[in-house]
Amino acid sequence: MTVDQGALFAILLAALGFFIWGRWRYDAVAIGALLATVLVGVVPAENAFAGFGHPAVITVAAVLVITRALHHSAIPDLLASSMQPFTGHTTLQVAALTIVVAIFSSFMNNVGALALMMPVALQLANKTGRPTSVVLMPLSFGSLLGGLMTMIGTPPNIIIANYRTEYSGAPFAMFDFFYVGIGVAIVGVCFIVIVGWRLLPQRKGNVQSETVFEQIEDYITEVRLGAGSEFVGATLQELEAIGQEDVAVVGLIRGERKFLAPSSFIRLQEGDILILESDPEALRTLVDQANLELIGSEGLSTETIRSDDVRLIEAVVPPGSAMESQTSRSLRLHARFGINMLGVARHGVPVKERLGRIRFQAGDVLLLQGDQIALSEAMTELGCLPLARRDLRLGKKQRTLLPVGIFAVAIALTSFGVLPAAISFTGAVLAIVLFDLLSLREAYESIEWPIIVLLGAMIPVGMALRETGGTDLIGGLFVDASDYLDPPLILVLVMIVTMLLSDVMNNAATAVLMAPIAASVAMGLGVNTDPFLMAVAVGASSTFLTPIGHQSNTLVMGPGGYKFGDYWRMGLPLDVLIIAVSMPLILHFWPL
Repeated sequence: MTVDQGALFAILLAALGFFIWGRWRYDAVAIGALLATVLVGVVPAENAFAGFGHPAVITVAAVLVITRALHHSAIPDLLASSMQPFTGHTTLQVAALTIVVAIFSSFMNNVGALALMMPVALQLANKTGRPTSVVLMPLSFGSLLGGLMTMIGTPPNIIIANYRTEYSGAPFAMFDFFYVGIGVAIVGVCFIVIVGWRLLPQRKGNVQSETVFEQIEDYITEVRLGAGSEFVGATLQELEAIGQEDVAVVGLIRGERKFLAPSSFIRLQEGDILILESDPEALRTLVDQANLELIGSEGLSTETIRSDDVRLIEAVVPPGSAMESQTSRSLRLHARFGINMLGVARHGVPVKERLGRIRFQAGDVLLLQGDQIALSEAMTELGCLPLARRDLRLGKKQRTLLPVGIFAVAIALTSFGVLPAAISFTGAVLAIVLFDLLSLREAYESIEWPIIVLLGAMIPVGMALRETGGTDLIGGLFVDASDYLDPPLILVLVMIVTMLLSDVMNNAATAVLMAPIAASVAMGLGVNTDPFLMAVAVGASSTFLTPIGHQSNTLVMGPGGYKFGDYWRMGLPLDVLIIAVSMPLILHFWPL
């Protein structure tokens, strides 16, 4: 082992440790790894950021924008409404949801497809009284299985497709993944529908759960602004500053009029009655400092603080949201958007800290109050997903055929080799903006920048692994196993290693690291590199054992009430089934 190889392996092992630890987000870890490789001289400084111009990075960004445009079309609603006849039995309901999300995710970003269907799944679960845990994990797994079918279905496929150019002179085509992906997706969905959901815990989750958010009724009370208060004539914002986001002013009663989620700029008058939501300690502090008269909470409920115009909604914090690692105090939710945060639940359990001090995590479910326009604007800017069936229309008026037509043209240009994927899909993004299907701001906001940063940072590291001979060194360990194992079994071993890595680190990063290793193994064995690259593509997207390997799994954790150890119940047998099904298909369509 050379000095460069040793330094690079040490950096990669440290990065893997940080990925597993999860204290810092994966994009920050990737940037740290890139800078470390530059500092030790493994990656030349002038090539440090070359990865951001890689075709795979451009293609991923373009597909994310197109996904947002498709999200606004009416087709998802039309397909979702067609599932109503399948709600009579759990198996039929799980089947309908899983099949539809798999179809969507074969052409859309996995998380985008899941975000479209999750409100539908929750609505159907609540309507039929079924536990949310039974439908949400199948929905997440279905989005991952669907992504296997096309080049643009998931970032690992895009990475693998472009990486093939270095060995075969041409990338994998749009539907080269279909031959293996369709078989794996069909068998995987059948397993989920027939057996998988029965292995899951029967939990309601924290969506519309009486044990979680209805507890806010215990924290609603009324206070009166007396003549002796120094805040008579002041703005509500000045009073809220004392509460520091630990107290939410959810209503104001002035004579016969009631204002719900009142503006921060409204001026207070003597005799105003404020409806507050807060824990007892924060409430006592506000009452004492502002000289308020405590009235009590008799007759108050969640119905008191909602109306036809002002709503209570539940929203989930997705990975990469602007809310991650922030607090309601730092975000100034009420001052900026005119909405109140009334509660936070994590993994199905209410968070007991003061509201203004809770640091949000991916998968948290929030209870928010505000008028429809304010909630819509806040959801869009903060990147939250409302857990209700499109009650909040985010974005522009729906136009069905145009975004689908633009997307279809881009797919056709790529499939027939007229243009490379990065060019055709970037052209589709331009058309989407020119036809006003998305504004430029919406287009930029729809890109998951943590994923882009991750890929841009890890691609030079992956190239350094090959250029320093690190891939040959690791590949040699697999080749040595050929004394005891046939090449097909080594192919299985490569897939298993990829699966395990993708369960503890981002699947795109897994593909970046494992693709050159797999190719090195193939060349060491003197066989075709294509089946090994396909094995990495399938393995990198098979993130079924943990909630941290893929954003889809993280997204359903809170609403489904899942614990970390729940994922392997359905994920482990599914992984075994995927290996059993994909290997014969890979060897048939991409022989050694």
